Amino acid sequence: MTRETRTNRGEGHRKRLREKFIAGGLAGFHDYEVIELLLSLNTPRKDCKPSAKLLLKRFKTFQGVLEAKTEDLCRVEGVGRVNSLGILLIKAVADRYLTARIRFKDVVKNSEDLMDYLNHIIGYKAKEHFVGIFLDAKNRVLASEILFSGSLASSSVYPREVIIHALRHQAAAVIFAHNHPSGDISPSTSDHQITKKLVFALNNVGIMVHEHIITGSQGFFSFAEKGLISKFNSEFEQINDQINDQVNE
Repeated sequence: MTRETRTNRGEGHRKRLREKFIAGGLAGFHDYEVIELLLSLNTPRKDCKPSAKLLLKRFKTFQGVLEAKTEDLCRVEGVGRVNSLGILLIKAVADRYLTARIRFKDVVKNSEDLMDYLNHIIGYKAKEHFVGIFLDAKNRVLASEILFSGSLASSSVYPREVIIHALRHQAAAVIFAHNHPSGDISPSTSDHQITKKLVFALNNVGIMVHEHIITGSQGFFSFAEKGLISKFNSEFEQINDQINDQVNE
């Protein structure tokens, strides 16, 4: 088989993938075909299927490929800085799109877009990431930031840093979220300690904590739905009342 014949077949395959996507979106696509299509956006006349399959093998899942750094993508045979552009671009575009969907919305009453956003930005990451979503007085999203990364022991989440970010955004309330890479969404003792500590700290500066969500492959856990945010707020009020009574004696 000549090089020209292989090129023509590759172009025909690429054309069929594009037409399939235009006709019906990604329905029926294998993960490697989606990656292949992204690689082909900036790869002239080259069969991208082998590289797409190698990327899946290297990073285990489709999400893993999208989360990979440029230098790690480029370590895979047939992938370079130029043709990795499609993968990097689609992730960046998705990040911006989902952020725009929650911006200035009341995510306390309408949580579907919020969960889509959280699942996308932290749901499949290999390390734990702790997110703060800062709200105005009408519970509309002002900003969202990853505040801490790594193993989230209660001692590694600093209320002072959270308060600084909240005040900078002029937030009236905050929603917290973090992921469990294991997929198990059950809150740990440390998760309870972190949440209580942040509820107390932010109450002291007049900022409400509405929610703390744990997300993972098994779904999500809501501290608010389980009544734990209300419980921590009540405990704060009781302690505050006791202090005020002692001061006034």
